[in-house]
Amino acid sequence: DLSLLRFISAELTRGYFLEHNEAKYTERRERVYTCMRIPKELEKLMFFGIFLCLDAFLYIFTLLPLRVFLAMFRFITLPCYGLRDRRLLQPAQVCDILKGVILVICYFMMHYVDYSMMYHLIRGQSVIKLYIIYNMLEVADRLFSSFGQDILDALYWTATEPKERKRAHIGVIPHFFMAVLYVFLHAILIMVQATTLNVAFNSHNKSLLTIMMSNNFVEIKGSVFKKFEKNNLFQMSNSDIKERFTNYVLLLIVCLRNMEQFSWNPDHLWVLFPDVCMVVASEIAVDIVKHAFITKFNDITADVYSEYRASLAFDLVSSRQKNAYTDYSDSVSRRMGFIPLPLAVLLIRVVTSSIKVQGVLAYVCVVLFYCGLISLKVLNSIVLLGKSCQYVKEAKMEEKLFNTVPTATPGKPAGKPQSMFKSTHGLSTDGNGSTSVTNQPVHQKDNTPSLLVTSNSDQFLTTPDGEEKDISQDSSELKHRSSKKDLLEIDRFTICGNRID
Repeated sequence: DLSLLRFISAELTRGYFLEHNEAKYTERRERVYTCMRIPKELEKLMFFGIFLCLDAFLYIFTLLPLRVFLAMFRFITLPCYGLRDRRLLQPAQVCDILKGVILVICYFMMHYVDYSMMYHLIRGQSVIKLYIIYNMLEVADRLFSSFGQDILDALYWTATEPKERKRAHIGVIPHFFMAVLYVFLHAILIMVQATTLNVAFNSHNKSLLTIMMSNNFVEIKGSVFKKFEKNNLFQMSNSDIKERFTNYVLLLIVCLRNMEQFSWNPDHLWVLFPDVCMVVASEIAVDIVKHAFITKFNDITADVYSEYRASLAFDLVSSRQKNAYTDYSDSVSRRMGFIPLPLAVLLIRVVTSSIKVQGVLAYVCVVLFYCGLISLKVLNSIVLLGKSCQYVKEAKMEEKLFNTVPTATPGKPAGKPQSMFKSTHGLSTDGNGSTSVTNQPVHQKDNTPSLLVTSNSDQFLTTPDGEEKDISQDSSELKHRSSKKDLLEIDRFTICGNRID
């Protein structure tokens, strides 16, 4: 007989056994453990990536001027030695000179941009306008970063590719002016970002700074509830590394400008310190929450961040090879979308306008500071190279680095420069049209296993097994080839598509 008393008694004494669904509860517990591991694994990746960006950034101030000086010295003294080579300068030296000339031209162009006028113009706007302007600047910065390295790569290749007629070298001029215009506009864009952040720091009620920091949490809404595969998460991680390093440089610029206004009073630095900590803490908190829930919703383990770290380490180790096909700073730009030239131009402009060098002692301090930067760059590079070799060895990726050089066919060149430039896919073609592996960094799929464990949900993102033919042999096969990618082939081309709603 059913009764209210019996129903209440059954509800109070009803039992159940969780072990009847052991697999489900074990999976839920593993998800909790994964979320707890995410902060540690993510910050290890971020720490390594930020020092990679620092290495590429310090290269602009330390080794690049020395390399430009050596290239110019070779160019000037070349008649003394005679033309032993077909090239006046090596391709790497040509690229170094182009970078140096772009840096100097853009630096002098930045003198025509008045920072003080820009600051007061932005300060006179309302809070809501500044909030909208800051969001627009973030979108524009990602778009500039996505397209900027393409412009620079086009200039480098146009200046160094073999040409049959000397009149063909005239094509370098429009590419050079396009690169100068890009670096100048991107530097102005970053200056406006730094100025807006400076206005937020100096506002009395800090409402603008609070709104700008809360804007970071909107990023969680745009990312967490989307479908992510491992390769997409790798692109997002690279973009987060670039964004965090750029914010650190922007904070450095804001502190320099504020310290200059207060006559370098050290007490004012403690006034800025809480705001700087709030900006850094909000970035770290947003990244941790975002990555924790992305990995939870997409069933991605925390071990994937060690694979990402190994892929970044592979770029560094491969760039140190004798026949590397790119400079490491350019490799970081392609991978993360971090282009150091505009940021370096702005930082040099701010430092030279904030610090006055007068007297012999001041110049001695500048020389000592430059020597300190070189020491920091060398030390950072040595430590990064050692760690990178360790990560590559742990990921068992050494076989992708060391490959035998193919023997050239009699009467045929060992490798065409065009195919060397296309070696981002790890393959070059010989005279017979067959694919051959060089000792450059390769992304080969025939003899090496994929870096990621392929699941049914991400099979369309990994490179298929089997023989890959050169694109120039049969372009019609591109239509039938799926868009599968390995981690080593991921670059910044699709970063904007993932980050902008």
